[in-house]
This record gives sequence, C-alpha cells and structure tokens, in this order.
Amino acid sequence: MTVAGVVLAAGEGRRYGRPKALVELDGERLVDRAVRLARDGGCTPVVVVAGAVPLVVGDATVVDNPRWPSGMGSSLRAGLAALPDTASAVVVLLVDTPWLDPRAVRRLLAAHGAGAELAVATYRGEPGHPVLLGRDHWPGAAAAAVGDSGARAYLASRPDAVTRVDCTDVGWPADVDVPDDIARRT
Repeated sequence: MTVAGVVLAAGEGRRYGRPKALVELDGERLVDRAVRLARDGGCTPVVVVAGAVPLVVGDATVVDNPRWPSGMGSSLRAGLAALPDTASAVVVLLVDTPWLDPRAVRRLLAAHGAGAELAVATYRGEPGHPVLLGRDHWPGAAAAAVGDSGARAYLASRPDAVTRVDCTDVGWPADVDVPDDIARRT
C-alpha cells in the first residue's frame, strides 16, 4: 500500500485576483511547488484537483472538478474519488500553502506507518496542513466536506482519533490570500 497525495488547486483566487495555482514563487508555480512537496515527502501517486482554470502538471494526475464554484469540499471529494485502490491513506495539501516542507509530509507518513489513521501537522500547537486521512475515513471525510469546508470538520469531530504531529520546526503554515502575502514573506 502507498500513501497518495491530493493537491486542492481548483479555486479562482478571488481575493488574490487570479487562480493561486498559477501564481509563481521563486520561479515556480504554486501548483508545481505543492506537487513537489507531496512527491519529496513520499506521496505516490499525486492527484491535483483543478477547476477554475485548466492545469497541466508534470508528475501528477490532474482531475477536473466542474463543481469547484461550490467550494473546497467538492474538490476534496473529487480528489478522494480519483485515488487508486492501492493507497492506504492520502495526504491532503492546499495549493496556497507554499512554505510547507517535505519533512512535514514525511512526519505524517511516519505517523501513518506507526498506526495513525488520521493525522494533522501542527505548528506551535495549532493544527494546520497537511493532513492525512486513512482510507477507512475517506467516505466520512467526503460526506463532511461541504461548501468551503474540506476535512477540517471531519477531523474536529474525532479529536481523540487524530494524531497531532508537531511540524513547528519544518516550515511555515501560512496561506496566500493576497499578493502582499508573498511579498511580505520573500
């Protein structure tokens, strides 16, 4: 069994002014950066969920989500539905969290290898991204993913089942909402 990666990249980036998947940071599109993060962290295969704009991404399977305007929940459902039967779990990444580190993904994979079926990276004690969902939790996470809510509601409803993985020392979990977010960080 393998741990797959899903990159949620379907949004139009209303606040940003254009789809964040296409935004470049250090000469690399955020979508390519997220796929590299998943791959370097040990995920295989990697699925990118597109929507507002068509995406071509090397080293990943792109799945179109025609329901992307309804919110992140439909993208999570599309990504989970596209995963192969060989995946025992999935690491879910958001395209607009470019300062995460592959070591965070590897720590989630290690937690899964030690028995965790639900895991969340934490930063200074606060939950962030990425998150890991074991295969048995995909139907419940998909059912709970409504509107702009991805896996958060599902994870919050099972606090005793979630393994918290400290990643404070391996990245910065902030997301990109507006162009100034990148300008302030670079």
